[in-house]
Amino acid sequence: MSEQTVQRTDEELPQPAEDAPPQGSNGKPRLDSDDYTGNYHVYEPFRVGLPPMRPYLRELWRRRQFALQLSKTKLRAKHYDTTLGQLWLIITPLLMACVYFLLVMVIRGGSRGADFFAHLVAALFLFHLFSQSVQQGANSIVGGGKLILNTAFPRILLPISSVVWAFRRFLPTVPIAAAIHVIIGVPFGWETLFVIPIVGVTLLIATGVSCLVAALQVYFRDLSNFLPHVLRIWLYTTPILYTADQATDRGLGVFMWLNPMAPIIRSLSATVDHHELPDATVFFAGLAWAVGLFLVGVVFFISRERELAVRL
Repeated sequence: MSEQTVQRTDEELPQPAEDAPPQGSNGKPRLDSDDYTGNYHVYEPFRVGLPPMRPYLRELWRRRQFALQLSKTKLRAKHYDTTLGQLWLIITPLLMACVYFLLVMVIRGGSRGADFFAHLVAALFLFHLFSQSVQQGANSIVGGGKLILNTAFPRILLPISSVVWAFRRFLPTVPIAAAIHVIIGVPFGWETLFVIPIVGVTLLIATGVSCLVAALQVYFRDLSNFLPHVLRIWLYTTPILYTADQATDRGLGVFMWLNPMAPIIRSLSATVDHHELPDATVFFAGLAWAVGLFLVGVVFFISRERELAVRL
């Protein structure tokens, strides 16, 4: 609710009957008086819309350290700043890769080799970055209700801090994936450096989706319970356990373009596994998805930001 202070004299105000219902029951703004100062406060509902963007972005940049420190606090709260905690950051997605590798080996009768395991590790580590960002971002607003009600700051910093949190968890897995490729014998070339923009595009997608689900979680509180199932289906429709060519041969090639993460994983596979630059059409399709999701998620979140405290 927004508040306006209006100076009025007693002669200008209508005198309601003693048994009259409280003003505002008919849907009009409620008028409350202050007996001490003579000010009258008019409460009106917020209108959905974007605030002035220049001051907003300026304040967002000024508070950037808030998101960084909040992500550090979340890591410390789960003991990820310790040696054992960082070890679990690596073990969890690595065990996931081992399980999926054994599953594919059993289903396909051992037709995949060690190169496929290296592909699984790299692809799952990257998808884990995206999924962790989204899951943590979904609870960022509801979980930060006390902070929102007691502190004035751009609320979008909360889902952004979730993406930073997931990225900090992702960094220790990078040398592990590189070590596995070296042990298996997968060579590295200058094309491997293209992994950096691939990770950047993934963060762009993660930020947009995180902002979107963070705002939706305020309106639909069961979204966080439903989200893990959506992300699991998202994982299975992404060319990680199989290749894009296999999906195309089975008539599922359309899903390689409708899935925002599919072009990113295909680009990663071309760069890391096949030692070549990704196909320009595939990579720019992923970039277009990233920019689109980022704009939709951020604009939707900011347009609803002033209403979040009322809904919590």
